[in-house]
Amino acid sequence: MPTANAGVAKRHILVALCFVAAFTCYIDRVNISVAIIPMAEQFGWSATTKGLVLSSFFIGYLLAMLPSGWAANRWGGKTLLGLALLGWSLFTFLTPVAALTSFAALIATRILMGMGEAATFPAIFNLYARWLPKAERTRGVVLAYAGIPLGTVFALSTTGILVTKFGWESVFHVFGGAGLVFAVVWMLFIHGSPAKHPRISAGERELLAECISDEGPRVAIPWAQLLRHRAVWALIINHFTSNWLLYLALAWLPSYFRDAQGMNVTNAGLFAVGPWLAYFAAGNIAAWFADRAIKRGTPITRVRKVAQISSMLVSAGFLLLASQATTPATALATLCLALAALGVSGSGFGGNHLDIAPQHADILFGMSNIGGTIPGIIGVYATGLLLDLTGTYAATFALTAGINVFGAVVWYFWSSGEPILDE
Repeated sequence: MPTANAGVAKRHILVALCFVAAFTCYIDRVNISVAIIPMAEQFGWSATTKGLVLSSFFIGYLLAMLPSGWAANRWGGKTLLGLALLGWSLFTFLTPVAALTSFAALIATRILMGMGEAATFPAIFNLYARWLPKAERTRGVVLAYAGIPLGTVFALSTTGILVTKFGWESVFHVFGGAGLVFAVVWMLFIHGSPAKHPRISAGERELLAECISDEGPRVAIPWAQLLRHRAVWALIINHFTSNWLLYLALAWLPSYFRDAQGMNVTNAGLFAVGPWLAYFAAGNIAAWFADRAIKRGTPITRVRKVAQISSMLVSAGFLLLASQATTPATALATLCLALAALGVSGSGFGGNHLDIAPQHADILFGMSNIGGTIPGIIGVYATGLLLDLTGTYAATFALTAGINVFGAVVWYFWSSGEPILDE
């Protein structure tokens, strides 16, 4: 098999920058989960109001998700994600001004920021369909998804320090400014396909021939075929069930360690790091095994089923244990194991878009992430309501465990790892 022979392979540079884009995306998404602790004290917000602020981002995310998939399909991932980076970084930078102006201005800024971040993964999937051979796609997807836990870890571990030393406003200025710089880097170094790259080696171009041929002329999007297929609905539903826990953890873990375990802002952020490190490690180990199994001839459907069902059921079990945790150590251990199990879903539903509809993976991701975004609105807000009603996180953890079990059942009966369209 031919290989690239001119330094670092261009597709590896692309994957690395896609990781940085996702990393930046989640820093800007998560930093408010720590910054909101002093913000709530300054502005006198209840848990329900905090939930509204945290969930407002996902309103914009939901509104822009399907248009983002269409835009990636129409204009390509490079341009779309470059513009999105500029947009969400600008609104991150402006968050303190909005918060000090009015509550409505803050909500509007968070919604607009969510609309920008909605383009991230549709754009990445668009690029991967053109740049990665099938045997490398699971690892590529999981490496991009690694930006979720690592961006989260970075945000949680640094935001508390910035808040303590420079005030909560500094968080948005520092991270928003960094995002604006990276947007320029992205536009300079990313190319929409191997055919458009002026410095790709002949060996790598030959290696990626299957991806280049996949590009071809744009074809009509088969909406009806996609919506009628049960594998698509398995994907949409499991994006919903997986993200219910994901967004619960992203939005509420620092507040959980602060309120339920009695920690200060800095330590709450640092304790919230542990589960995301576990998510990252487990996700990448699972991806290695998944790609190895596929290379050895294991049916892709079997690989996806084992990964996703294990992820949902094991995380549900540890969430039930976490709901009974009475010490910080027990809470941390059970939540680390729950998030580690969730990380395995990257080898389940996470790469399934490229399995079942590679030509339309960007559109399909936009479709499934509509389901995946609903928990960011309903689940994050409902957590605040449940906290005000019950004063405990136990009900939220138990509800999330039940949702995970539902996802596992649907995935068992409806999912597939084989192409569902004639492409």
